[in-house]
Amino acid sequence: MATATKYSVGDKVVHPQHGAATIKKKVKQVFDGKKHDYFMLEIATEQLTVMVPVEKSEDLIRPVISKTKSREVLRSLKGEPEEAGQNWSRWYKVLNEKMTSGDIFQVAEVVRDLSFAQQTKGISPALKRMLSKARLTLSSELAFSLEVDEEEAVKKLDRALPKVDPIEE
Repeated sequence: MATATKYSVGDKVVHPQHGAATIKKKVKQVFDGKKHDYFMLEIATEQLTVMVPVEKSEDLIRPVISKTKSREVLRSLKGEPEEAGQNWSRWYKVLNEKMTSGDIFQVAEVVRDLSFAQQTKGISPALKRMLSKARLTLSSELAFSLEVDEEEAVKKLDRALPKVDPIEE
């Protein structure tokens, strides 16, 4: 019996852990002695294929945001950045939760906050990796949403981020 889903082969979707993806095909796999349908997702930003059970696809992936939402996301980058304050480990945990939330607005906050911190104070190698991943996640979805290539999406992202003068001590 086929599972009903709003997704089909060729759709552009977002996987919360991996970013924008394209549903390449639907396959049957035997797991635990039973046949299951899976979507094979080709992740836009890395050489990676992820298999998602069709019956759980509604919970595991989401549609790419609309052009209107993309513009809202870019505008949100101009918001007031949140800073670490004294508790770096707490801040890191909050940023990590935002990254895995699947919410593009939260990923945009990570990009905004870490970009600001990098320009004003400098950030650790772990936070640099997180910023890089957040930028990739954000730009890959913007590229799909705005129907532009990855390079143009990165330019739009960079233009939307406020420029910060480093604070002189």
